[in-house]
Amino acid sequence: MFRLARTVSYIVGYAAFVTPKIKSVENQLNQIENVYDRDTFGFKMPRKWAKGILRRAGVKVIVEGSLKDNHDGVLIVSNHEGNFDIPVMIHALEKPFGFVSKKEVEKIPFLSRWMNLMNCIYLDRTDRRSSIQMIKDGVSALKEGHSILIFPEGTRSKGKGMNEFKAGSFKLAKSANVPIIPVSIKGTSDIMEKYNSKKMVPGTVFVTIHPPINPTIFQDHSLQEVANKVHDIIENDL
Repeated sequence: MFRLARTVSYIVGYAAFVTPKIKSVENQLNQIENVYDRDTFGFKMPRKWAKGILRRAGVKVIVEGSLKDNHDGVLIVSNHEGNFDIPVMIHALEKPFGFVSKKEVEKIPFLSRWMNLMNCIYLDRTDRRSSIQMIKDGVSALKEGHSILIFPEGTRSKGKGMNEFKAGSFKLAKSANVPIIPVSIKGTSDIMEKYNSKKMVPGTVFVTIHPPINPTIFQDHSLQEVANKVHDIIENDL
């Protein structure tokens, strides 16, 4: 319980520390013209946040592969094991990205403002119209040169094996005509989900960044076929 309490205290304390800085960061971002440079600058605080969480939770991250030299917008697709997936990915991927989040998070003032800087997109799973808007927002962001991370399983697997990928998520890559980057993540469920999130234990998480899949794949394959292919690439690495 001590490790969990310490990590939660850090999250709250860091939020209090960075909230007054948001306006300054927003102003500086407006002065940067290049999309990749702007996203990289806006990603600095989230990276520090993720690094601090992982350090206090005793989580070591081992990464295979890289996205460092890719400055174009891409759709990053990953399996979804546990609560630590987001901080692990922010820490592991050199490339800045936004991600699809639950609509409820948008109601948290300090958090939503930082997520907006990261070009995150919100989804209300109870509203079909929200899914359509999410696709529109995601396609727009990708076409502008931002990168987006999605978890096509929809919910955490909690280490019990991957669920099927929802084909609709892949409309983002098809409509925006951007590459898909499959990413495997293994070990986050061992940190909390194994214990019903009532305690936290240290551990090692493995992240594998697979080669990109060209958007031309949609010329010969349906959304579901592409979803299945990406699912198999990730699952075979776990």
